[in-house]
Parts: sequence; structure tokens; C-alpha cells
Amino acid sequence: MDEEQSERGPGEAAGADEPQDGRSAPEQPDAAAPDTPAAAPVQHNRVNQYFYGALDAPGAHFGIGVGDFANARRRAVGRLDAGEADALLAPYVEPRCFEEAARALGQEGVVVLVGPPGIGKRSAAVALVAKAAEGTEYVVLSPGRSLEDLADGRRMAFEKGIGYVLIDRMHEAASGTADFDWRRVRDAVRDADAHLVITTVHPVEGDAPGSVRHVPWQLPDLAAVLRVRLLRARCAADTVERAVAGLPGGCGVAEVAEAAGRIARGADPDEVWQEYGSGAAEPVREWFAAGREPREWAEVTALSFVTGAGYRDFETCQERLEEWVAPTFPVLANDEETAAAHRRDADRRLSLGRNTLVAVEERKDGALTRGALVFAHPQYRPWVLRELWAKRSTAYWNGVRDWLTELVGAQPGLGVQLSVASGLALLTRPAFDEVAENYLHPWAGGVAGPAGQSTATLVLQCMCLDEGLAATALAVGRDWARSPEPALRSTAAAAFSGALGVRFPTDAVNVLLRLTGRSEEAMLALAGLVALLLECGEDTGAVLRPLAYRLRALRTTLTGHHKETALDTLQTLLGARDSTTGRLVGASLLVGAPGQSDRVAELWAGALENRPRRGWALRVLHATLRDLTAVTTEPDPVAERFGRSLGAALTPRERQHLVTALRMSAARSAPAAAALTDIFLTAVLSTED
Repeated sequence: MDEEQSERGPGEAAGADEPQDGRSAPEQPDAAAPDTPAAAPVQHNRVNQYFYGALDAPGAHFGIGVGDFANARRRAVGRLDAGEADALLAPYVEPRCFEEAARALGQEGVVVLVGPPGIGKRSAAVALVAKAAEGTEYVVLSPGRSLEDLADGRRMAFEKGIGYVLIDRMHEAASGTADFDWRRVRDAVRDADAHLVITTVHPVEGDAPGSVRHVPWQLPDLAAVLRVRLLRARCAADTVERAVAGLPGGCGVAEVAEAAGRIARGADPDEVWQEYGSGAAEPVREWFAAGREPREWAEVTALSFVTGAGYRDFETCQERLEEWVAPTFPVLANDEETAAAHRRDADRRLSLGRNTLVAVEERKDGALTRGALVFAHPQYRPWVLRELWAKRSTAYWNGVRDWLTELVGAQPGLGVQLSVASGLALLTRPAFDEVAENYLHPWAGGVAGPAGQSTATLVLQCMCLDEGLAATALAVGRDWARSPEPALRSTAAAAFSGALGVRFPTDAVNVLLRLTGRSEEAMLALAGLVALLLECGEDTGAVLRPLAYRLRALRTTLTGHHKETALDTLQTLLGARDSTTGRLVGASLLVGAPGQSDRVAELWAGALENRPRRGWALRVLHATLRDLTAVTTEPDPVAERFGRSLGAALTPRERQHLVTALRMSAARSAPAAAALTDIFLTAVLSTED
């Protein structure tokens, strides 16, 4: 079963049918305002817009992980297409432990690869199922799936010949039934004649399960990985040898792959290696080893979280940080007068100019140019944070926490919030508990106000840029969604409407649908997620399919609050507008996702068949048709396709209601809109028997 193809809404109760006897006269759009649909909330929120806009900015580099920013625009789960699989398999180099895992997979049908991030477990998982499975179809499962989910055929139906991989499985508390649970998973996979490879960073607690082999994973020969990739790119022999000779220690598989791509495109190997592994780490370590003044500690700490600011803004932030951390430096802590004089007399600009880790980058702003303080190399930033975490005490980090909470709480703007968020995302590598307990949870809960909540969501978005952090971001978002605190649930809804929802759309929809009964924000988030999936070229059906399932449940089992929640969610989605263009998301959906026309029509039919909402639905449907002319230069075939789909979804009586009402409205519209409406209604009627 494809991770993205579930038709059924999670945890759905059954519901009651709403009578549709058709005895009343057809509803009409508001005669007083025929061209104005009911007000609809803007869904594609500005935090997501800013985040994705920052990714597109020239020279953008957050220093997070490796690879390109496309990670934030593509799903991490679902079926691997042929191109994705080939990109992983063609240059793959097997480590020594590969054959052990391959034997276990062949014998048992399931194997678990255990090891730290960056050692190639993801590509190894695909390579293993490719070797064991009969076919060439591979499905990536959500890291949020539990052993119970995998063993339960109602939640996970394995298919014959398919290779399944579950990357970065979340940690589950040890239990006395662990081996039994693993045995159930193994039997489910075996019975389906499928194969499953699971990867995790969490070592086995206690005795390893005897039913499923857990293989400690190892790095492949990185020189061989580099050589294979460069030779496949047809690099000259001397370039290959220079690159291999210069390969620094401390690199991961993904870093080597990224560096190989740059070298293959013509970059000098010696310059490239300065930005990876020990090539980036050594200058930072040497700087810290020299012994530093309190002001210098504050410089690199402030720059780790506030990067890209001008001198004045940065110096203001640095001065405030110095006040928070001064008690941790004995020379300053013992004499407040000395500390005040130190802050007053410090010429921060001269000091910054002497700091070899700091640079001033000239950035164009229209016709103007401004100086922005950044690290001399973007790759210095994660290594600076690692050194700071290793060398400064808890008291120092308490000061950093209080400084950042104050900074974010003052609503500094999305640019500073994103800089802080990317710094915290980098800090999760050496100090995840520090970030989760002192920033993510309190900020998401409202301690730093609305700006703190949006910054917490931006941290998760930044984590989604890194293949090794995305699953951790998912776990954090799910924890927020399960909280009894409304503020945490609200922040979870916002997070799942952004990059986290793009990366894990099925998980996002499951979470947001559960929250719709407790929060209107979750309804808005679902609509925002549809807009973002459409913009990223991903499958909007991940949202539309479960909504269509809920709509069908209206006719059978949903009643009361559950029924109204489903209809409210539907209405929110259909009335959502993109805040960039002001156009209805539904119009963009019909143009950008033509394969979802039948599904969209099914949702519209549900709104039109609900008598209390029919007038609203007619007004917004008419507005959606009008917006087609702004979304595409060829609206006629789109309107015709949509008309056929909606006609097929409606009963004959409802088709007549629709045609009568919209023709009255079209008569008061501009000629172009009237003509498009006529094309649409002709297509609606063409489906009649």
C-alpha cells in the first residue's frame, strides 16, 4: 500500500446521512453582491512565504545539512520514482556490513540498520530492497509508524514484490513485548512476500530482538564513493586523483556526494574541501584553542543566531547578549562597574574586523548595497555551535536562552526569526535536548508570544532541510499536536501547514484532521497545506483524499459535532485564498493539479448538497470560475473538465439547482466570465443520462 494513497480519514467514526429531498427552490447567489463571495481567510501564511522566499534568495545558505534546498519542497515518503531510485543506486558503494544485512533481509524479509546520521543508511536501505525484491517498486514509509502500525494489516497493507524502507524510525520506549512486536512485523512482511528495511539512530536497549536482525551500520569507503561519482561524471583522471587525495576526515556520505557534484561541475577540489569535514572544522577549532576574551565569545555566539544583520543591529544584539552572559565570566561577574565599563568602552566594530571567523558580505537591495555580518564560510556556523556547546557552561547557555527569548519576544521581524531558527536547528545536532526543552517547547507554548510560536515552527522547517533532522522535526510536531495545551496544538497546526507538511504529507493530514474538532486553526492549516503542496508540485491528493472520505461518511455515519467539523473544514478549504495572489486556492488547484479534478468536484458536490451552506457554496463556486481567467490563459478546457467532474458527482436534481442558480448569476457578470460559466454548465449537463 502506497504511503500516500490512503482513502480513509484516520480514526474516522461513521456518520449520519443528511437528507437531500430537493423539495425547496434552488439557492441563488446573493443578488445584492453577485461578484463578491463570502469572506475567506488567507491560508498561505506569511511565515511559509518568507521561509520559501529565503530559500530562493540569491546566495542563500543556512549552513544546515547538505544537499540543496529542494528538500523542503519534496516529500520524504511515498513511492520512489525510477529517477529517484536510480540516483541512489547507480553510484552506490557497499560497505563491509552490506552482505550481512542482505542475507538477513533475504532470510527474514525484514532487517534494521542501526547507526549515527551521515553514514549512508538511507541509500543502503534502497540498495538492499533493490537486491532482495523481485520488482523495481520501492515505497518509503513514514518514520512515525510504530511497530503496531506495521504489524496491523488494517493500518499497513504490504504488497507482494514491493520493497519498503522506513528511514529514521522514531524511538519507542522499551517494553517486555519488543521481540513479540518485531515478530509480528516480520510475519506481516513475510506473508505479503514483501521486503522491509528500517533504519534508526537509536541503539537497541537491552537484548537485541531475536526475530529481526539489527545490523550495526558502517561508513562505506568514502574515497571509493568519491571516485565512483567523479568517474560517472567523466571527470579527468588528474581531477579525480586530486579530489581523492584531498578528501578530509570527518565527512559523511551526503557531504562527499555533494562535494563530488560540485567538483564534477568544475569547482577546484582544494577549495571545495575547505568547506567539508575537518576542512571546515579545523579553522574553527584553532580559533577557539587560542583563548578568547568575553567579547569574542559573545561575537561568535551572537553571529550563530543573528547572521546577515547590519553592523548597528548586530552590535545592539551583541551588547544585549553580553549583559546576559556577563555573570559567567569571572572578570566581569565580580565587578559590575568593570563589566559596565567593558561593555561601554568596547569598540565592537574593530573587534569584529579582527575576528577571522567573521566576514562582511555586500548584499544588493535594489539600487543600494548594504553590509551584512556573516561567517567567513557558511560551514563555520555549525562547527562554531558545536565548540560553544562543548566549551561553555550551563550558566552561559542559560544567558543565551534568556537573550534569545527576549529577542524573539520583541517581535524582531521574520528575517531575524529565521536566522535564530536556523541557528537552533543547527544546535539540535550536538544538543537536541537543550533546544527542545529551552526553546522549542516553551516558545511553541507561547512563552515568547506569537513571534516565539512562529519561530518554533521555523526551527522545524529548517530541520526539514536536512535529511537527518526531518524525522526528528516530525516527532516534535506530533508531540505538540498531542498536547492538552491549546497553544502547543496551535503551533503544531502551523508547523504542519509548512515544510513539515510537504515532507510528511500523510502525517500532516492525519494530525490536522484530528485537530480540526478542537481548533479552527487546523482547518486553516489544511487549506494552507494544499496551497503549499500545489506550489511545490507535490500530491495535493494527500489532503483531498481523506477529506473526500470524510464527506462520504456524512452520508452514512458522521453526526453532530463530527459532521459539522467535516463541513466546516470543507468550507474553509474551498473558500481559501492564496495571500500572494488573492486568488482562490481552488482555482489554482483546478489548473495546477488537473488529475485531482474529480476529487475537487466531489468536495464541491458535498458543499452544494448541504442545504444550509448551499448559498455560500454557489457564491464561492462562481468566484472560483472567475478566478480561472486570472490563473491560466486557457481557462475554457479547465472549466469544461471541472464541469464534467462536478456533473458526475451531483445528483440530477442538484445539477438542475446548480445550473439554474449559476445562470442567473452569470447574467449579471462580465461577458468573459459569463461565457466561461456557460462552458462550465454545458459540461455539467453533458453528464446527464
